[in-house]
Amino acid sequence: MAGTLLSNPTFALQPSAEQVALQTNYITNFNFLNQYLPDTYEKEFERYGNRTIASFLRMVGAEMPSNSDQIKWAEQGRLHIKYTNCTTPAIATASTATFTVADSGVTYIAIRVGQTVMIQQNSTGVFNKAIVTAVPTATTFTVAYYEGGGQAITAAAQCTVFIYGSEFKKGTNGMVGSLEAEDEFYSNKPIIIKDKYAVNGSDMAQIGWVEVTTENGATGYLWYLKSEHETRLRFEDYLETAMIEAVPAAAGSGALAALGGVAGGSEGIFYVVNNRGNVWGGGSPTSLSEWDSIVSRLDKQGAIEENVVFVNRGLSFDIDNMLATLNGYTSGGVAQSASFGLFDNDVDMALNLGFTGFRRGYDFYKSDWKYLNDPTMRGGLSNVAATATGTITGLMVPAGSTSVYDQIMGKNAKRPFLHVRYRASEAEDRRYKTWITGSAGGAQTSDLDAMEVNFLSERCVCTLGANNFVLFRFG
Repeated sequence: MAGTLLSNPTFALQPSAEQVALQTNYITNFNFLNQYLPDTYEKEFERYGNRTIASFLRMVGAEMPSNSDQIKWAEQGRLHIKYTNCTTPAIATASTATFTVADSGVTYIAIRVGQTVMIQQNSTGVFNKAIVTAVPTATTFTVAYYEGGGQAITAAAQCTVFIYGSEFKKGTNGMVGSLEAEDEFYSNKPIIIKDKYAVNGSDMAQIGWVEVTTENGATGYLWYLKSEHETRLRFEDYLETAMIEAVPAAAGSGALAALGGVAGGSEGIFYVVNNRGNVWGGGSPTSLSEWDSIVSRLDKQGAIEENVVFVNRGLSFDIDNMLATLNGYTSGGVAQSASFGLFDNDVDMALNLGFTGFRRGYDFYKSDWKYLNDPTMRGGLSNVAATATGTITGLMVPAGSTSVYDQIMGKNAKRPFLHVRYRASEAEDRRYKTWITGSAGGAQTSDLDAMEVNFLSERCVCTLGANNFVLFRFG
């Protein structure tokens, strides 16, 4: 029968960090009237393991300085010319026709006299091949068909047109007009991220009995050391998650007003891929045919050979289950599916049911993304397919780097598809600033009887070639 995990014990979502001293932060049950001393474990038990979630950008990106409020770059447009919303009033069997191009954003077509084109009706697939004889206006062109039967396309039907060559009579002049390369320009702006930890001088002199540790190896019997280091770790996590989740403040939004009307927010990775990349709206692709549709989409984009898929646990299992069903065999009349890898799994071996990647047209490497599994971050969001439009199950990132024109540098530069730009100059480096103020803990900057540890960074993430990314989400 089907089973399920009981609701208790569940994972704790109560914040472990508070701005004030509460009973949950300190032991309060000391009773000096009791003649028996309790046994105490001095070392704090790390029941949640490594609690940090930052690592994604360190794996796939790079960091480089910038000294501007805005980062701008240019990405190549398509090399070849194609229009998908073309119509003609000419009727079937006509030997010539004039087409009007109504594609979004097209104000001047790149079709010239003498070029040869293929024209296909979108609804039926019937097609003609023709030579361009005139370009009467900025969005119309006239063709003469090669087929003896004339036009096969229905009058006023929406058609797709692409150029495949040209043809000229002997002794004629060359091509009239030339084409300019077309780039697409993108930009992003850095945001300022801050945090602070404060402890008064008296508490710094208080020695605790619990030996505290943190993920970065700090240890000691002073409680403020733990709080300071956890603030630092939390800030470092936010440096990454802000780059992943940031969105620009829309015109008329409350955030824009709160920021004084100055352009606020930034374009994080999820925002960019949602708007300029490829989006899988079914949560997780669970079959080979669904992955084939992703491969087919990649063929139409940059066709990057190697890609890393950062997944939550559900998508990871879905990929494992899909691959397991593709590698089955029969033993003793019973279907088996354990011959994974270079060597068959032996009965005395621990069965490995996980996969690190697969090849289907391209190489896909699978990597668990802790950020998507952590219950205090995206791991605790709803996964109800009908309503969970904000739930993300994975992100596919192309491996390697791409060449773009950097407008600040004024030349082409090799850049990772994902990289962070932070504000810096000869006098100020805002990649990761930390400083201590107050009059305690060695600080002597004010008469405040406390130590304040301040953290600041100013940065943004640049997502180059978003058309090569795939975001897996519900809705």
